[in-house]
Amino acid sequence: MGSQWGRDGYYRKARTEGYRSRAAYKLLDIQKRFQVIRDDDNIIDLGCAPGSWLQVLHELTDGQVIGIDLNPVPPIENVTTLTGDFTTPFMHEKVRSLIGEVNIVVCDAAPKFSGNKSYDQARAVGLSEEACDFAVDFLKPGGNFVVKTFQGDMFQLILDKMRLNFFGVKVYRSKAARKGSTEVYIIGKKFKGRRNDSEG
Repeated sequence: MGSQWGRDGYYRKARTEGYRSRAAYKLLDIQKRFQVIRDDDNIIDLGCAPGSWLQVLHELTDGQVIGIDLNPVPPIENVTTLTGDFTTPFMHEKVRSLIGEVNIVVCDAAPKFSGNKSYDQARAVGLSEEACDFAVDFLKPGGNFVVKTFQGDMFQLILDKMRLNFFGVKVYRSKAARKGSTEVYIIGKKFKGRRNDSEG
C-alpha cells in the first residue's frame, strides 16, 4: 500500500505543499465548487485527525476553528483541537464553552473498515448521522455542513436526514477521491434551524 500511495499525485502534492494528508485537496475541491466557507466563519471539524482539513480551514477563515478527534492531533497555529468523542454531552459542553456562533460543521471521518461491505457501510452511515446530529445541535440557522459518507444500501437514510435539515443538499464526488471508492460528500447549505430536530 505504501508504494501505491507513493505514486498517488495528490499524496505527493500534499507532501510538497505541507498538508498532512491528501484529504486537504478534497476540501479545497468542495470549497471551489460550492463556496461553503466564508472568510469570517466559525468552524468545527469532526474526526479531524491528522489535521489536513484543519490546515485548509485555517487558510479559508479568520474565524475560530475547532477540531475534535478520538486521537490527539499535533498542534496547528490558531486552531483549537480537542481529544474525545464528539457525540458525548461532555464534549458538547466543552465545545460550547470555547465557541460562540457556529457557521460551519465539517466531517471527513470514517470508521475503521473490517472488509465486510454491508457492515462497514452501516457504520459509515451511522457516523455520518451522528455528525449530522452534532451539526443540528450547533449550527446557527443558515449555516452549512459537509460530511463524508459512502454510497450503498443505507445511503438514502443520511441523504433524507440532510434534506430534512437543510434547504440545499448536494451529493459530490471529489476529483481527489481514489478510483473505485464509493466515497462521496453530502453538502448541506442553509440550515433550517433546530425546529426540525424533533422530526428527525
